[in-house]
Amino acid sequence: MKIYTKQGDDGTTGLLYGGRVSKAALATEAYGTTDEAVAALGVARALLGEDGMAGEVLAIQQELFVVGADLATNPDQRHKLSEGSSLVTAAMTERLEAEIDRRVEADPLPNEFIVPGAGHASAALDVARTVVRRAERRCVDLQASGAAVNPEVLRYLNRLADYLFVLARGAAGTDEARSRS
Repeated sequence: MKIYTKQGDDGTTGLLYGGRVSKAALATEAYGTTDEAVAALGVARALLGEDGMAGEVLAIQQELFVVGADLATNPDQRHKLSEGSSLVTAAMTERLEAEIDRRVEADPLPNEFIVPGAGHASAALDVARTVVRRAERRCVDLQASGAAVNPEVLRYLNRLADYLFVLARGAAGTDEARSRS
């Protein structure tokens, strides 16, 4: 099997369950940015090594594939999506909220702004967080264009950025620089 199909040579890409759209389409930008977040999280996971957070990051990467599938589906075929494997659900967001609450209760966040870069893993998590925020903005753009966007995708991405902020703080430990502004 070859990795290339030549079907995208005309500037289009295939949708899940059929159909093609421009590679410059807002939907393509939205799910493409979630793919960037998956890759950025891969760097963070590699830098975490055997740390317990690496498993959490892998789980998030897998959930972002669900986000990508939700966004990359032919709008006429959304009824074919499956909760948790190709359709983002409220339970996914609620799990993030519970994890955020658990981590913040165990290690309260500082009141100052945080300057990223205390360590390689925490910096990589902060980069991934900013890519997730961009994915969220792309989804808002897509929704504003009149396209149907699963509201759970927006909630999930919003909460995921918060979760990655908390994970980055945990990875940084006490080495973080704080802004005095």
